[in-house]
Amino acid sequence: MTNKKSTRQYTALICLFSLMGALLLGCGASDKQTASSNTTASTTSKAATTRAYTDYKGHTVNIPTTPGRIAYFGENYGDLLVLGVQAVGTSTSMIEGKIYEKKVQNVSDLGFPIDLEKTLALQPDLIITADTDEKQYAALTIIAPTIMFDTFAPLNDRLLHLGDIVNKKKAAEDWLAQYKIKEAEMWTKLHAQGVKSGETASVFTYYPGDRLFVMARTGLSQILYEENGLKPTPLIQKALDEDKGFVQLSQEVIGQYAGDRIFILSTPSSEAQQSTEQLMKSKLWLQLPAVKQGHVYMQDIGKTESDASTREWLLEELPKLIK
Repeated sequence: MTNKKSTRQYTALICLFSLMGALLLGCGASDKQTASSNTTASTTSKAATTRAYTDYKGHTVNIPTTPGRIAYFGENYGDLLVLGVQAVGTSTSMIEGKIYEKKVQNVSDLGFPIDLEKTLALQPDLIITADTDEKQYAALTIIAPTIMFDTFAPLNDRLLHLGDIVNKKKAAEDWLAQYKIKEAEMWTKLHAQGVKSGETASVFTYYPGDRLFVMARTGLSQILYEENGLKPTPLIQKALDEDKGFVQLSQEVIGQYAGDRIFILSTPSSEAQQSTEQLMKSKLWLQLPAVKQGHVYMQDIGKTESDASTREWLLEELPKLIK
């Protein structure tokens, strides 16, 4: 009896140890499975919050799916505003005097040229820059994912790309749809006011140092040269074909660029204003057909940007300017 009892106790102990071993192995496997699941979930979560994006200069970078702290350096900050986006930092000197200046709120100044230390201090999760300098680009990528952005691109392309970058593509599409309707209405109104189909236009401005420029891809030209609008002169068309934002020229050749209608953009510089006044008193200027017909229009350069906010404002202002 004693041997049988001992045998039964021994057998029971073996079963108990076996059961405990199975439980421990099961817990270990469960812990490993849980850890593996957590790692997979973490990887999936990270992948869901970032995505690959290739900018127009060919840089492919992982950017936030929905950026929350954007450092924006370049023209056309007004594009962000129509998408309901504010950057955490920009070059504030580039928004001074713009029609949307008061709408830019709680945005830090990044300086001009861009200050790397100030940019780093803002801890952006995305940097958008118009500067195509590769050395600066490399420095910016150390701070945050960086995209080179073509701020001279046509409004339609530019806003759709920007909407994609900041996860506001639907907002960009909706805004453009409404804008195109309003733009068509504006040109219908202007044609009724006497603007003839096929008329050409030129946009000139002086900068300090007696430097005269004619606008091509940038600024007021973008809205003037739309499908139903005015046309560029042959030499301006050449500049457009070469993707130039503007062309510097001498006063002597202004007649080769002058269109049927001329727009003069004034700048805050007293030196540039003096150069403009001297040009408009010159014999060369007074002999231009557009001048003789009274088809010369003056506007503040800060109110003729090609950003979406300014373009929307110009839809109301151009008919008042061109009478």
